[in-house]
Amino acid sequence: MRRLGICPGSFDPPTLGHVDVIERAARLFDEVIVAVGVNTSKSPLLTSDERLLAIRAATSHLDNVTAESFSGLLVEYAAQRQAGAIVRGLRATADFEYEFQMAMVNRRLSDKLETVFLMTKWEHSYLSSSIVREVALLGGDFQGMVHPKVAQIVASALARR
Repeated sequence: MRRLGICPGSFDPPTLGHVDVIERAARLFDEVIVAVGVNTSKSPLLTSDERLLAIRAATSHLDNVTAESFSGLLVEYAAQRQAGAIVRGLRATADFEYEFQMAMVNRRLSDKLETVFLMTKWEHSYLSSSIVREVALLGGDFQGMVHPKVAQIVASALARR
């Protein structure tokens, strides 16, 4: 039986911290799907297609990782894909409280789905998509916070604004 893990998120943009967690998930699971959530109530910097392109570029070295977009409940998407686990990255204890609540809600909705928490490397622990977006929008140097190909995608999105 194949072990399929899903790494969900908005990934607007995917950071080096995201890539770190995805790389380690790829060692734990036979297959990993990076599931880019589509939330119509948000106005992201990157389009859904750009976020998929960015994830694919940043994880192209991982043969068992794919990227897809989804909308709706994560547990329903996971059931459709026959996943056994949701993989979530944690940066600090502040992340844990929210992630714990989400894991409990997901468990209540589907007791067949486990949540696996992976701590990001300490050198990426300060990174979030929100911080990278803010630095980029304010003209700061965000290059070392994302994969080089992701930086190009973000720069193109900024040029459209």
